[in-house]
Amino acid sequence: MSMVQGAGLGLRRSMMEQVLQSNERPDFWEIAPENWLKLGGKYAKQLNQIAAEQPLLCHGLSLSIGGPEPLDMTLLQQIRTFMAQHGIEQYSEHLSYCDAAGHLYDLLPIPFTAGAIDHLVSRIHQVQEFLQQPLILENSSYYLMPGAEMSELEFIIEVQRRSGCELLLDVNNAYVNGHNHGYDARAFIAALPSQAIRYLHIAGHLQEDDGLIIDTHGAEVIDSVWQLLAHTYQVHGVKPTLLERDFNIPPYAELLQEYRYLKQLQQQAQELAHAS
Repeated sequence: MSMVQGAGLGLRRSMMEQVLQSNERPDFWEIAPENWLKLGGKYAKQLNQIAAEQPLLCHGLSLSIGGPEPLDMTLLQQIRTFMAQHGIEQYSEHLSYCDAAGHLYDLLPIPFTAGAIDHLVSRIHQVQEFLQQPLILENSSYYLMPGAEMSELEFIIEVQRRSGCELLLDVNNAYVNGHNHGYDARAFIAALPSQAIRYLHIAGHLQEDDGLIIDTHGAEVIDSVWQLLAHTYQVHGVKPTLLERDFNIPPYAELLQEYRYLKQLQQQAQELAHAS
């Protein structure tokens, strides 16, 4: 399948029947390979059908690129095979870690330090050599900054520059982190290298009573985050954008309403760019 463009949705097993019966589908789908690798029978058949008709992206959950344990090469081999089987060309992961003497089932922040950059860069090179393609890494939301020697922005830029990885810019995570840590999300986004940004995520979040924002992917996208996405398009051009929904997943028809709004924003941004 060709490189993705336009707007996409996350494909969930619970939606498969609705998707296959619908006349309307997004431009592309994103899947977590770990949730599909071992599936046979009906789900495998349905996934094969969708993969034959539309582009898919892999967005991994458990590579733990920043973790202390050795990289799971068995998992990477399975993902490489899975991508080849389904004609999937792009694999992204989280710029975080999720193991330390066992799987932690959460995404933990990598300390923003020079030592962490060295550790990350060597592991990213290892993955890229094995897969023979750039690894795409997503800016994660974080609530603590253990031992930080630099800002998140400086850290991401240096990791990208030294490793040659690509970026998955999660606009909602930039909004959440900007709010929680007191930085300007617009300036953060504008400072990222355009040529390295492969695609974008947009999602909803939870506002706590004490003012903290928690990145949940379990609600509709709020206006401020849509505005931040429009700003991202202005600065970096219209990149492929995935609407993420991991919890409280509404019926497919409702997800499509939000998806249509995303498409509308992309069209407006393209018209603005042509007019200027």
